[in-house]
Amino acid sequence: MADYHQYDGPPRPRPKRAVTDYGSTTVQWMRNRRPRYKNMAAPEVERPSASYIVDMAPPAARIANAAESIPAKALHSSLNKVKHPINVVKWTPEGRRLLTGSTSGEFTLWNGMGFNFETIMQAHESAIRGVAYTHTDDWLLSADQTGIIKYWQTNFNNVKEIQAHTEAIRGLAIAPTDSKFVTAADDTTLKIWDFASSAEELTLNGHGWEVRTVDWHPTKGLLCSGSKDHTVKLWDPRTGRCLSTLHGHKNPIAKTLFEPVLGNMMATCARDHTARIFDLRMMRDVLLLRGHEKDVTTMAWHPMHKNLLSTGGVDGSIFHWLLDEQNAPPGIAPTTSPYDTADAQNAPAQTIYPAHKVQYAHDFTVWTLDWHPLGHILASGSNDRVTRFWARPRPGDASWTADRYHIGTAAAEAQGTYDRRDGRRQMRDEEEQEAEDEAEGLVDQKLPPKNPGAPLLPPGLTLPGLNTSPDGTSSILPGIGGLPPPPGGLQIPPPPPGQGFPPGFPPAMDPAPWERRRAPLPSQQDSLKAEMRRGNYRKAR
Repeated sequence: MADYHQYDGPPRPRPKRAVTDYGSTTVQWMRNRRPRYKNMAAPEVERPSASYIVDMAPPAARIANAAESIPAKALHSSLNKVKHPINVVKWTPEGRRLLTGSTSGEFTLWNGMGFNFETIMQAHESAIRGVAYTHTDDWLLSADQTGIIKYWQTNFNNVKEIQAHTEAIRGLAIAPTDSKFVTAADDTTLKIWDFASSAEELTLNGHGWEVRTVDWHPTKGLLCSGSKDHTVKLWDPRTGRCLSTLHGHKNPIAKTLFEPVLGNMMATCARDHTARIFDLRMMRDVLLLRGHEKDVTTMAWHPMHKNLLSTGGVDGSIFHWLLDEQNAPPGIAPTTSPYDTADAQNAPAQTIYPAHKVQYAHDFTVWTLDWHPLGHILASGSNDRVTRFWARPRPGDASWTADRYHIGTAAAEAQGTYDRRDGRRQMRDEEEQEAEDEAEGLVDQKLPPKNPGAPLLPPGLTLPGLNTSPDGTSSILPGIGGLPPPPGGLQIPPPPPGQGFPPGFPPAMDPAPWERRRAPLPSQQDSLKAEMRRGNYRKAR
């Protein structure tokens, strides 16, 4: 039997990767846009033909037309080599990368255009439950299952760590002035913190059970929180007083979010299979969103279209809603909006149905959704350990209507639009590619060895002089903020005059101990001989 040899041939061709470049559409819009005078001729309407791809416009060019921004097409599925459920997805403020947080406490960075792996780091010791960027884009806060809050710079230097709660933190939000932030936890409380000093300023008590979500109004001093006690509360962050309690849902609240464009609306979702839209000017629910067959677990407002909301369910579905269109299914009579009635305060809420359904977006619960800052890509993270990217289809592209995310794997196979074997092969190629990217990234970053002299230090905290950069900061992200390893490997000083080293010292060291190296594989011939000595494989077949 021949010995095992490594592949030494030419580099194998890598599979083609979908790349989403928003630059061309933005440049096209900026070159051709005109002042919005009422007498100017409208541009030509986009038509379902491939020839109109060059005329695609970004969401900022069509703020009043949210239907064209519905992300119906799956672009790419990204997954780590060691897979864990994804609890948090968050686009970086400039939109170049996507940050994901998993139940293993790891941060993973994915490229925002090619969706390939960039780097991975151990950010927390337990599951990550929330992340938030400041409005100045200078700082990142992260919260975990054990109640710890960490401060990060944009290059992922861990600057500070505080024990905010004794139980799991479920929600995290930063004030529009960046001077305060609020946390919500399983200990039934919300806490308001000073950002600069990390000092606790107020504790908000009022919920009767675990607080699952919290959000800070984009322009006002107003908080909204949702709890397992079925209530949504509005708070004054200056005094800590509960301003109002909303009883729209009859099940545990999963998410509460203020609308980011105007801030007049608030969306809530719960385990009663519905989501509701509250008007803060009337302090009541004006829209009831029906369509989910199971619990609604997460939501995301579009950053530019105030009438586009996306929701994710426990069954892996993602629905998109146009709040100014009822989209009633056949056989259901339309209802009137409270704004169009004589008594808007007491009129029943209008029922809205989804404008688009991605019924099989994920295999398991969708935990998190986040829109790209430009509004053209939606990222989703799920309990099936996959991070998936979604965008609007190109003009003339109708293939998405029969893909496995819309009609299911079995139906797609029956129609010939999906082959399970090709899907497995593609998934295997993508996994190999992500693993290769990860290995190359770790080698390129020259991951430093862990410090054996300080085993009790938590991640992100280093002793003075250890792994420090010239500006005095430290970093646990490989390749960022640390001194390079010494040239030529680790240098051992010579012994004192007249004395030698003890036997066995110095130990034999690899010339480059900080690089990851793969151990040599055992010879198959030697393994076969060892098995034959044990009495196996002696008879000819």
